[in-house]
Amino acid sequence: MRVGLLVSQQRAPSYSSLRDVAARAEELGADALFNTDHFFPWSGDGNGAHFECWSMLAAWAEQTSRVQLGALVTGVGYRNPDLLADMARTVDHISGGRLILGLGAGWLERDYAEYGYEFPSAGARIGLLAQSLPRIKARLGKLNPPPVGEIPILIGGGGERKTLRVVAEHADIWHSFSAVGELTRKSAALAEHCASLGRDPAEIARAASWSGPELTEQLVAAGASVIVADTSAPDYDLSALRDALAWKNSRG
Repeated sequence: MRVGLLVSQQRAPSYSSLRDVAARAEELGADALFNTDHFFPWSGDGNGAHFECWSMLAAWAEQTSRVQLGALVTGVGYRNPDLLADMARTVDHISGGRLILGLGAGWLERDYAEYGYEFPSAGARIGLLAQSLPRIKARLGKLNPPPVGEIPILIGGGGERKTLRVVAEHADIWHSFSAVGELTRKSAALAEHCASLGRDPAEIARAASWSGPELTEQLVAAGASVIVADTSAPDYDLSALRDALAWKNSRG
């Protein structure tokens, strides 16, 4: 069982507040630390303060010493896949091999429109995710020096027909962002995709959002083994992380 923290950088009062929350989370004992990959806030005031994902991960990688790091999740449509692989390899080295490469299809239209990227249909974006992963893996295999070790790939999303097929083929960790009933159903769909590919679905860790002890135990019963608490500006309160870590420790 691992407990992570998702830090929303939307409306962060300063970068120092993001540096501080990373330090506090690691000190408390978080197993993983995630940020988000958007160019603007995705809720509330869309013109609020915001910081870029991968620059922030590189800074966190230099600052921290133990916690795993990653985006929850990087939109593959924002960067050339080979460049993204190189960025991931570099952050992996800065962190000493602690990167989790979180990937998804992307969804916030403003990110695409204002930065000059085409915003295709949801199906086309999932198709791009499927096309990007072999390129990312191939580039990781060509880079000199290579990554410190095998970089785990986390894929976010729960579309049963297309996204879970990509998860079955490529993911080491899957975050469906689903409630208990949905997670159970989607896990069954993932198992079917794994069977068609000849892969053991037990090889893919399930991630889920911290929902308090009772609901989280239900998520664990449904297969989750990575639990992600969250925090947001302006205060970056870590009460949810403390509660999740206490719950984890109480389980022995």
